Amino acid sequence: MIEGIIGEKLGMTQIYLPNGEVAPVTVVEAGPCKVVQKKTQTSDGYDAVQISFREIKEKRVTKPVKGHYKKANVNPCRHLREFKGGMDALNVGNEINVDIFKVGEMVDVTGISKGKGFAGVMKRHHFSGGPATHGSMFHREPGSIGSGSSHPSRVRKNKRLPGHMGAERVTVQGLEIVDIKKENNLLFIKGAIPGSPGGLLIIKRSVKG
Repeated sequence: MIEGIIGEKLGMTQIYLPNGEVAPVTVVEAGPCKVVQKKTQTSDGYDAVQISFREIKEKRVTKPVKGHYKKANVNPCRHLREFKGGMDALNVGNEINVDIFKVGEMVDVTGISKGKGFAGVMKRHHFSGGPATHGSMFHREPGSIGSGSSHPSRVRKNKRLPGHMGAERVTVQGLEIVDIKKENNLLFIKGAIPGSPGGLLIIKRSVKG
């Protein structure tokens, strides 16, 4: 069976669990996805299934990409991703839906985190900062970054400093699927997921079991 699916984050809400508890959940529209290509050891050096998500107009893709989809007899889509597994059970043109998962299953979700622009050391690295009163004149600065006048007389690599924060690939592991709406291709995943509503997500079976 294929290890995952492509989806889109719709937002967060809360639902009641069978035991009466209220759980915060992220709603994800996952699929339907179409199998566009099967990669094998003999032809590509590895085994994988390439699937597509979100159909678009043909004029939105280049001729080589259009030919790639035409070979599979699949309409052009906005996204293409590869997953392991499903080599025997799936063929080119097959559709993949949320029914590859079941309620209670654990998944790992990958997305692009929200971009927060240029951030200082207190926001970016949780530095404590300096005294807030008594005219210290040192409140949110990073402070000295020197590492000795004689050795090594330079700033070492990986020094924590202000800089671009967020807008990076993040994976959250071990999230539980608490509900599935197959008719609407919806997954209700307990907890928070990286990214803004409308962001692309990769949902895979959890490596944590």
